[in-house]
Amino acid sequence: MANFASQLKAEISRIARKEIRAETQALKKASAQYRADIAALKRRIAEQDRLIARLRKGKPAVETRKSPEEGPQLRFRADGFATLRKKQGLSAADMGKLLGVSLQTVYHWERGQSKPRASQMQRIAEVRKLGKRGAAARLAEG
Repeated sequence: MANFASQLKAEISRIARKEIRAETQALKKASAQYRADIAALKRRIAEQDRLIARLRKGKPAVETRKSPEEGPQLRFRADGFATLRKKQGLSAADMGKLLGVSLQTVYHWERGQSKPRASQMQRIAEVRKLGKRGAAARLAEG
């Protein structure tokens, strides 16, 4: 009888362990999913905080597209402008003459201390299309 009781007790504990393992597996999966969801929410909150900070500075988060009538939107990079001038073999003074601005303005643009206005951006785009010979010819004209 003692042998039967010990076998019954061992079987009951084995089945209980099996049941507990099944329950804990489901809980572990749910817990992992909750942690992933929490991490995703934290990322969204961080992105929202960055957006709010950007809006507080007065800078728009998303650039509004201009209508097709206004022409292509031109971008300006100080490094790119300096490279353009050097590639065309122009001094800062010559570049200023082509664009109708002062030598000092060209230096400020190249250092990133200021940016050109929209009308000046159009002239920079025209000079970019000229090339080395065209720029030299235009300087000789004016």
